[in-house]
Amino acid sequence: MESIKLSKHEHKPLQVNPIKHSQPMGAALAFMGIRNSLPLMHASQGCASYTKVFYTRHFNEPIAMYNTSVSDITAVLDGGDYSILMSIENITKKNKTMKPELIGLHTTGLTETKGDDVRSVGMHIEIPYCYVNTPDFEGGMESGWALTAKALIEQHTKVSTEIKANKILVLPHVSMQPIEVEKIKEFCESFGFETYALPDLSTSLDGYLSEGQGKLGTGAIGIDDIVKLADCSHVISLGVSMKMAAKALLKKNENIGHLHFDNVMGLKNCDNFVSSLMKIRQIEPKPLIKRWRGRLQDAMLDSHFLIGSSHFVITGEPDMCCGMCELLQSVGGTVDAVVATTYSPVLEGLDVENVFVGDLEDAQKYFQNTDLVISNFHAERLLHLQDKDTALVLRGFPNYEELGNQLKNDQLYEGSTYFLFEVANKLREQKHHG
Repeated sequence: MESIKLSKHEHKPLQVNPIKHSQPMGAALAFMGIRNSLPLMHASQGCASYTKVFYTRHFNEPIAMYNTSVSDITAVLDGGDYSILMSIENITKKNKTMKPELIGLHTTGLTETKGDDVRSVGMHIEIPYCYVNTPDFEGGMESGWALTAKALIEQHTKVSTEIKANKILVLPHVSMQPIEVEKIKEFCESFGFETYALPDLSTSLDGYLSEGQGKLGTGAIGIDDIVKLADCSHVISLGVSMKMAAKALLKKNENIGHLHFDNVMGLKNCDNFVSSLMKIRQIEPKPLIKRWRGRLQDAMLDSHFLIGSSHFVITGEPDMCCGMCELLQSVGGTVDAVVATTYSPVLEGLDVENVFVGDLEDAQKYFQNTDLVISNFHAERLLHLQDKDTALVLRGFPNYEELGNQLKNDQLYEGSTYFLFEVANKLREQKHHG
């Protein structure tokens, strides 16, 4: 089979069974990770409705999502300023008990093409306002999320020259579920750090029923916290996509240290993460961390015979694909192809013969000769069409088949252990039926 060479551009003029989702969707999810934020999509009702239904089905939670109700006609005749201001007034008047602490405006293809001056709108809004340009004709969910984190820091974090020695900021990539952000924060806190995450979904979309849920974002970081982020001693970017947000914070205070990890999955990457935290704090990790490290080592040994004799295909956002690929390879697995939603420099470093930006039509070419596919739920119906019984592990967006997506943990020693056992059990089931 002819392999497809990695390129910064897609290799065909259209997508069939796409795995890519738009930048505005990534921005919307990011604003849901800010406390009492009002995610406002500068778009038509249809664009926002699709995003709302998409996340409602994926997380099985009420979703805070609003739109400016522009159309191709009103976008030209009325102008963007009017639509934005009127929508904010209507939303807040309709529910007087709803008091957003931040308006998070993100654009779509229609308003970007029109060229609306979304920056100047903030001059007319009393509520703190963050704008981010996320046209859906470029980038994807991962870049929309990252651009929003960058915009929040650039527009709201105040410049500082002082740092708090034990305060850190974690920048998680878009594919990390709420429980994974929570676990990483707890992991850092066990070393004595005052830990913040941006965006922070650890208290949002996580299955916890709270008052007013679905009206505003319920993230664990607020605009008051974002304003004071420049006194962090270190910023930790998790995923190549989040480097841009880390660089934005470094411009606010040159004394901040930057630690970057492409992922924190698998023994080697987790060890590097732990050693960096130990170096900063000059303390040993808690006994439970050491215990989970031992469990991961045991999981690698137990799953080696199944994973080491198997072939894999992975599709999804680049940062997610990178972590899963490296973890499977560390146990001896053979990754035949990685099909990413958009181009990212992290793809260049993968030791895989076939790495490219594409869709499920491209990935399907490799399904017949593989043992297990890691993809979203759209891959399931394609696998049913095959003669071979190929296993499927559901990851990425969307997953409409399974409950509890927000509580799936693949990160650090603990999550890596769960992931390896899930993959090994799927392979055992597949080989038993085969």
